[in-house]
Amino acid sequence: MRVLVMGGTQFNGLALVHELVRQGHEVTVCNRGRTESDIPDSVGRLVADRTDHEQLRTVLGGTEWDCVHDVSAYHPEDVDIMMELFRDAVGHYVFASSTVTYQSQNRPITEDDPDDRGETQIEYGLHKLLCEDRLFAAHADWGFPATTVPFSMVLGPHNAMTDREQRMFARLRTGRPILVPGDGSTRLQVGDVDDQARALEQLMGRSATFGRRYNLTGAESVTRNDYIALCAVAVGVDADVHHIPADVMEGLWRGERSIDIVQQSGALDIRSSGNAKKQDAQGPRAMLRTRFMLCINLVQHLAPNIHWWDQDTSFSIDRLQTDVGWTPEHTTASMLDRAHTWWRDSNRADTTYDWTTEDQILAMLGS
Repeated sequence: MRVLVMGGTQFNGLALVHELVRQGHEVTVCNRGRTESDIPDSVGRLVADRTDHEQLRTVLGGTEWDCVHDVSAYHPEDVDIMMELFRDAVGHYVFASSTVTYQSQNRPITEDDPDDRGETQIEYGLHKLLCEDRLFAAHADWGFPATTVPFSMVLGPHNAMTDREQRMFARLRTGRPILVPGDGSTRLQVGDVDDQARALEQLMGRSATFGRRYNLTGAESVTRNDYIALCAVAVGVDADVHHIPADVMEGLWRGERSIDIVQQSGALDIRSSGNAKKQDAQGPRAMLRTRFMLCINLVQHLAPNIHWWDQDTSFSIDRLQTDVGWTPEHTTASMLDRAHTWWRDSNRADTTYDWTTEDQILAMLGS
């Protein structure tokens, strides 16, 4: 197939490009051309800033593709211009969404469970939902061949989110105490970047998937205790685990206990608006942002704006397995082992972290 990848130079997009090439597809990437990455020589390159619609019209207008994978759309206008350009010029459009959209208390969460469009939803999640709304409406109204794929947390080589598994590796390597909310029995679910690239490749061109949503993550959920133990095995050390009592976690979560929250040291550019950043810094949403930052300084927890600190977060991938036939190859253990090997052998292992928040919580616990 002739495949266009919007983005394609970082983490999920880069893994997808490599998988598409391995499977013999003719691949082109379209991005700003600013990020150096290990893209195969056979891959075509188009340079355009997707926020500049006139430039996109110049670069992509008149082109035709069997499939467009859009892994860098964060705003409704991002998909609007794609539908304008490819209304009759694409066989399949696959949109990378996010599982932060769900509000359901069901476990595992399925694609038919309700979304969160209320006050607890952040701009990123709301914009992903609005993108999906536009695509599903276009499919219903005039047959635009769109599929949406909400990703959960993803692990693996080249992860741009340095405050997830990489921060945990750094804690373990330096012998720092590992802070665990509550008794550590809360479950989380992660996916492997290469597994998910295989899923996206296998999804392409299947008309039965048009107009549908497919959760994409790993096959298993694990407890926080198990996650830390598996990280420790990957690093080759014993973990010094300190559990945070439930009443202390409740106080931290509700903002009733005062600590300095360290900001992220590395993240993807999701083009948040100035208004959203202002809302995040003050008012009701400030507490939601505090919870995100708190999770970074403890054990990663998906969508803490929606899911309480002691709520499991797991997702059903039955629909994807049934309709596409994809099955994850990696366990959580093998994901972490691969991610650690890359981290250890790259300059990411030299990343400097600020442990202020963790040290304050340890002092609070008398540890």
